[in-house]
Amino acid sequence: MTRIQLSALGYWLDPKATGFDQTLRHALIAFQKVEGRKRTGVLTSEEVQAIRLATIPKPRESGSPHVEIDLKRQVLMMVDVGGQPMRVLPISSGSGKWYEDEGRREQAITPTGRFKIIRKIKGWRKSTLGMLYFPCYFYNGTAVHGAPSVPVYPASHGCARIPMSAAEEFYKLADIGLDVVVYD
Repeated sequence: MTRIQLSALGYWLDPKATGFDQTLRHALIAFQKVEGRKRTGVLTSEEVQAIRLATIPKPRESGSPHVEIDLKRQVLMMVDVGGQPMRVLPISSGSGKWYEDEGRREQAITPTGRFKIIRKIKGWRKSTLGMLYFPCYFYNGTAVHGAPSVPVYPASHGCARIPMSAAEEFYKLADIGLDVVVYD
């Protein structure tokens, strides 16, 4: 029942999966982030009750299909033309830490503002900072991409990491030119 309720609220789940799989854990974490609850990924009776009482998350903008990345809550929403979230995913964005890349010192920051999907790569891409799964670039080398590790806090070099299980579907839905709104 919890799978159905989270899916009805817009949280991304694998429709073929059953039981407490990784997609349910990620959907629960996204729910906990949106609702301002402790980010545990653990399904307790309190979480079940909160899910029953929850309403569909409200995106910041409406009017046209777009992606919203909320850096404060660490979630991504794919929003349809009617302003409803089609998919809500947990993310892990830029950590803010300093790092070295090809001899340059950079800060791990996810840029804020209004962007568009400018390039997509099917499957895996090897970058100087690691492997990206189905990356959809929206600003220079910054992308939404699947990653094996999507902690509940900012931990990336600046990209928005999403669960591996959602990356291919996100890639298919995120057309070139799709607006991406990133805010804190």
